[in-house]
Amino acid sequence: MTVTRVAAIDCGTNSIRLLVADLDPETGAITDLDRRMVINRLGQGVDRTGRLHPDALARTFAACREYAEIVSGFGVDPGRIRFVATSASRDAENSAEYIEGVRAVLGVEPEVVSGEEEAHLSFVGATKEFTGGQFPAPYLVFDLGGGSTEFVLGDEDVRAARSVDIGCVRLTERHFGGAELPSAEQVEEARAHVRAELDRAAESVPLTGAATLVGLAGTVTTLSAIAQDLPRYDSEAIHHSRMSRAEVAAIAERLLHATHAERAAIPSMHPGRVDVIAAGALELLEIMERTGAAEVVVSEHDILDGIAWSIVS
Repeated sequence: MTVTRVAAIDCGTNSIRLLVADLDPETGAITDLDRRMVINRLGQGVDRTGRLHPDALARTFAACREYAEIVSGFGVDPGRIRFVATSASRDAENSAEYIEGVRAVLGVEPEVVSGEEEAHLSFVGATKEFTGGQFPAPYLVFDLGGGSTEFVLGDEDVRAARSVDIGCVRLTERHFGGAELPSAEQVEEARAHVRAELDRAAESVPLTGAATLVGLAGTVTTLSAIAQDLPRYDSEAIHHSRMSRAEVAAIAERLLHATHAERAAIPSMHPGRVDVIAAGALELLEIMERTGAAEVVVSEHDILDGIAWSIVS
């Protein structure tokens, strides 16, 4: 077996994640050596100011220094490292400062990818292991991030993709503000925002008719952990789990009426998601209602895995 060792880094609006893995292009096997996440909240205030906050940049560069040590320790060839930057860095006026800082720490050029490429990478990462008919095609994959959500429809190949400006951080900052418990009016404003963006997504990607709806990223995986009442976050239990629309509706209702302390007390909740998880749950529910899906398949493999595969493709 000929394997290639790679390092993939995905820096989104809410988190920055690292995957060091051995890939076998012949069999499609991926062997994780290290997979981790830091909540860096790069998108802090970007929707309001149009700029990356100095504190957000400092958190991101600190995570990059940690990741540089890990990648070096695994002996990854510098030519086999890919750093992909997504929504927040696309939107920011001072993105050059961010790019230069990452380059100085990691020695690689961050790639600020388009929403369409982001969607393609997410699709590859989520569906490459779908074999044996366990999940029927076509697939509608969505990556529910902090600042944007990518939708991609396909089977063996991508048919259509679209990125739209909805995500758990953006919805929270724009509609819930500093309110611990959003009002009914704020919730309806957030719903209207999501529905309008889903209308935009539907201009490019058919949102109904897919055989399998696949949800990616931390909001969706955390909601699966809550649905299963896990005593801690457990990737194996979450990967390829299923949530019904009724379960998502109940969890969204619970989180929208929970205090910060009540959300933080959920055993599987990452501290960095406490203040944005309710908006994320609301968005997931709206997606399921719009698509007509009775359930969503939850994948732990997503854009990060797609980035890894892109290095050897």
